[in-house]
Amino acid sequence: MEKGNYTKLFSGKRILIVEDEYFLADDTRRQLEDFGATVIGPAANVGRALDLINREHVDAAILDVFLGDELVFAVSDELEEREINFVFATGYDRSYIPAKYQGFALCEKPTELEKIAVALFGRSGSERLN
Repeated sequence: MEKGNYTKLFSGKRILIVEDEYFLADDTRRQLEDFGATVIGPAANVGRALDLINREHVDAAILDVFLGDELVFAVSDELEEREINFVFATGYDRSYIPAKYQGFALCEKPTELEKIAVALFGRSGSERLN
């Protein structure tokens, strides 16, 4: 698959966005919808994200690490327990990510959707990039 085609990996997928910056969340939502994804959320806080995970089918998630005054790790724990792929999309350094998540992809803001597509769904749609 050519580099520009990785975003096609989002087609038909249900993607949870957990992001507290409205404009970034909305921009990511619009781009994902353009790539054929159904967006769950965006959720601006941990409580809302966990509620969406419990109520909606989620194929994968894009998580901001810092949500106002809380951290997203309760959400990543729930996703990991349910075996749902996720990436951290943050402007912060990798050192802010707990060691248990060092194998998960970290994408910088503004959101790098091609890198995220490969991280979530792999180059062939089934392998995972770490």
